[in-house]
Amino acid sequence: MRGAPETMSVLRPRTSAEAVRLFGRHPEALPLAGGTDFMVGWNAGLLNGRTVLDVSPLRAWQRIRRTRAGLVIGALVTHAQLRDDKRVCDAFPLLAQSAAVIGAAAIQNRGTLGGNIANASPAGDTFPPLAVYDAVVLTVSPGGERRTRFLNVFEGPKATTLRSAELIEAVELPFLPRRPTRQLFRKVGTRAAQALSKTVAAGLLWLDRKGRVEELRFALGAMAPTVRRLRTTEAFVAGQRLTPETVDRAVELLAEDVAPIDDVRSTAAYRLAVSRALLRGFLQG
Repeated sequence: MRGAPETMSVLRPRTSAEAVRLFGRHPEALPLAGGTDFMVGWNAGLLNGRTVLDVSPLRAWQRIRRTRAGLVIGALVTHAQLRDDKRVCDAFPLLAQSAAVIGAAAIQNRGTLGGNIANASPAGDTFPPLAVYDAVVLTVSPGGERRTRFLNVFEGPKATTLRSAELIEAVELPFLPRRPTRQLFRKVGTRAAQALSKTVAAGLLWLDRKGRVEELRFALGAMAPTVRRLRTTEAFVAGQRLTPETVDRAVELLAEDVAPIDDVRSTAAYRLAVSRALLRGFLQG
């Protein structure tokens, strides 16, 4: 390994208040949670000379709490916890499903939801479910607490709107107002485990008794610099029956809310075609 520990300083708070104080004094520090991305940089020798804020001992951030409004998921909750927690599986099954396909068992056991969000990968598997569930990210800093809508946390690939010395403390998931008529999570990659998504989708659909759309929520990852809700498509289908003509137009409109690229994992054309197929299948039922 190229990492040189003797060049690094490690801060290890025992409480959330201490973590906030230390980060305020050392805003240049690199927060460390599960370490799944940290170790990649370590192995490449990119973290030598850095100050590290190890928040992994903060037990209060390792819990899932139920409130009257929903679930509060601590930033240090692992993907394995999300995958296995009955409260998450019952109320937010798409999030549990997404956590079950991140990396493999070792990554799921170590990687945390807060770390995943802070990493801000355009292809984060939990991100489309969090987007359709209207998640809210809770952050803390020396300046106080802040609540930010999940989609507003991202500024671009590997870039967030987090402020200086601001830590993700938890994620709020409000309970859905009613059970969806249909719901979908789908990851498209080269294999079942240890693969980054070519595209990843989550959808919720409510139909009234006459088959008209009460509400559609559909989000895509790995299709733009950040996770995207298909706002144009969602607005178009509202109040309509999902006739073949309506579905065709909804699928066409998908391209207005995403901007797929060619890269080493896939082509823009493939991503667009697959995402359109996923949306079509979901709307057709």
